[in-house]
Amino acid sequence: MHTRRRGSSGSDKPTADENPEWSDVDADAVEERVVELAQQGDDPSQIGMKLRDEGVQGVPVPDVKLVTGKKVGEILDEHDAAPEVPEDLRNLLARAVRLRDHMDENQTDYQNKRALQNTESKIRRLIDYYRGDEIDEEFTYSYEAAVEIIE
Repeated sequence: MHTRRRGSSGSDKPTADENPEWSDVDADAVEERVVELAQQGDDPSQIGMKLRDEGVQGVPVPDVKLVTGKKVGEILDEHDAAPEVPEDLRNLLARAVRLRDHMDENQTDYQNKRALQNTESKIRRLIDYYRGDEIDEEFTYSYEAAVEIIE
């Protein structure tokens, strides 16, 4: 977003309309496992990776949406297990807190000062996107608010 160094991602997900034959898993079992992993504290992206790698009842789940017809976030919303703060915003807040702590110890690290400015800019843009739906209307970004959300 702020630099021209990195290109687009390396691979795309293969297109598929139906679940593969080798992944014969019940949709209800997948939903139960998704809610169970969310209650253990996993983020939606971590849930997807665990289902892909570990599977449900020993059978890998290549794509939750193909099995259940719903995305992981939709399943979590139905079962009231969705995280309070969206995952992408939470990750940016954690990064900003780490960078701010680093800058307190290393005031002359100008490269990371710029990285902190870029990260905080992304956070403000994302907060504007989520404001009203997933975040309170009155919420504004500050370092103290970020620390409170992360912990």
